[in-house]
Amino acid sequence: MAVQHELWGSETTKAVENFPVSGERVPTPVVRWLGRIKAEAARVNAELGLLDSDVAERIATAGDEVAAGQHDDQFPIDVFQTGSGTSSNMNANEVIANLAGEGVHANDHVNMGQSSNDVFPSAVHLAAVDTVREELLPALERLAGSLAEKSEEFSALVKAGRTHMMDAVPVTLGQEFGGYAAQIQLGHDRIEDALRRASEVPLGGTATGTGLNTHPEFAAKVLERLGLGSAPLDRFEAQGNRDGLVELHGALKGVAVSLTKIAQDLVLMGSGPRTGLVELRLPELQKGSSIMPGKVNPVIPEVVLQVAAQVIGNDTAVTVAGTQGNFELNVRVPMMARNVFDSITLLTSASRLLAEKCVDGLEANEESLRHHAESTPAIATALNPYIGYDLGTEIVQEAVRSARTIREVAIEKGVDEETLDKALDLQAMARGSDTSESSS
Repeated sequence: MAVQHELWGSETTKAVENFPVSGERVPTPVVRWLGRIKAEAARVNAELGLLDSDVAERIATAGDEVAAGQHDDQFPIDVFQTGSGTSSNMNANEVIANLAGEGVHANDHVNMGQSSNDVFPSAVHLAAVDTVREELLPALERLAGSLAEKSEEFSALVKAGRTHMMDAVPVTLGQEFGGYAAQIQLGHDRIEDALRRASEVPLGGTATGTGLNTHPEFAAKVLERLGLGSAPLDRFEAQGNRDGLVELHGALKGVAVSLTKIAQDLVLMGSGPRTGLVELRLPELQKGSSIMPGKVNPVIPEVVLQVAAQVIGNDTAVTVAGTQGNFELNVRVPMMARNVFDSITLLTSASRLLAEKCVDGLEANEESLRHHAESTPAIATALNPYIGYDLGTEIVQEAVRSARTIREVAIEKGVDEETLDKALDLQAMARGSDTSESSS
C-alpha cells in the first residue's frame, strides 16, 4: 500500500524496523476501533474538564477519520509485534496527534486516561464483536435459511439412512437438510451468546487494571458514547487474560466443525456420476479437470472444507495465546486478533458461498434416492415388531448373500404380504415415531 504522506512518528518507525516478520498488518477493524476509542476518549476527557475543548475536538475529529478508514495506510506495523499491542497504540496516538495539529501531544493528550494494556485489547474485542454482528451472523442466517428451504423442498424424498458409513433405516433428504440447518442455527446462537462476554472490555484499567491516571468515570462514559462494550465483572480479570476472545473463537471453531460435516455430506451425496452415491446434483461451476473432459468437481464444498480446517488451526493458536496471561496482562493479543479476524472473514465468505453457489442450486436425484432406500437391507428393521430380531437377521444375511430384496427373502421365509406391505412402508419408516405427518 503506497503511503502518500507519513503521519506517524518515531515510535511507529521503530516498530516497523523492529518487526519485519509477516508482512501482515494489524486487522483493519482493530485500527478503526482504535480511532473510535481515541475520539470518544478525547470528548469524555473534555467533558470531565481534563482536556482543553479545542484540543479535544481536534483529536476527536482525527479519531473519527481513522475510524472511517480514511487513514488505513498510516498503520504499517506488522501484526507480529510487541504482545500488548503497544506499538499499534503508539501508532494510533502519533497519527491522530499529527492529524489534530499544533499543540497536540500523542501521549499527554491523545492517550490521556489510557494505556496500551487496556485500550488495545478493548479495540480488539469491540472490533471482533462488531464485525461478527455485522458480517458473520447475517452470513450464517443466510446459510441456515438456504438449508431450511432445501429441507422443505426435499421433505418427501425418502433415501437410505447411513450410520458408520453403512446402510441404515430410511430417512428423508429433507430430514438431513433440516439437521444441517439446525447445526448452523445453533452455531449462530453459540456465537451470539459468546458475544456478551467478549463485549466486556478492560478500558479504564490503564497499565495493570488499577485505573491509575484515569478518571473513575472515564471508562463508563466512553463505552456509553461508543454504544458497544460493557464494564467487566472484574477489571483485573479483563486485563490479565483474553478468555472472552478464546470463548468467542471456540464458538467460531464450532461453526467450522459444523461446516465440515455438512460439506463432507454434500460431497459424498454428490459423488458420481456413475460410481458414487449420485443422490444430489451439485451446481456445475467450472471444468473439473484439465485432462478429463466433462468432469465436474464439488468445488464449493472443497473450499468450505479448507476454510474450516484453517479456522480449526487458528483456534489452536488462539487457545495457546490465551494461556499466556501472566499476572496482570496477556501479551499475545495482536496474534490473537490476527487469527480471530482471519476466522471471521473466512467463515463469513465460506458461509455465503456455500449458500449462494451450492445449496441454493442443489437438485435431488430422485431415482437414485428411491433405489437406495428400497435396496438397503436395513429396512428389515421395521419387521422386528412382527417377526423378531433373529429372523430379521436371517432375512438380511440371506438378502445380502443372494443379492435379492428383503421382500423376496421375507416371503420365502414365510412372512405374509400384508405384514410386508405394512412394515416396509418407506415413508412411515422415515417418519419413525413422528406421527405429525400423514402417510403418502
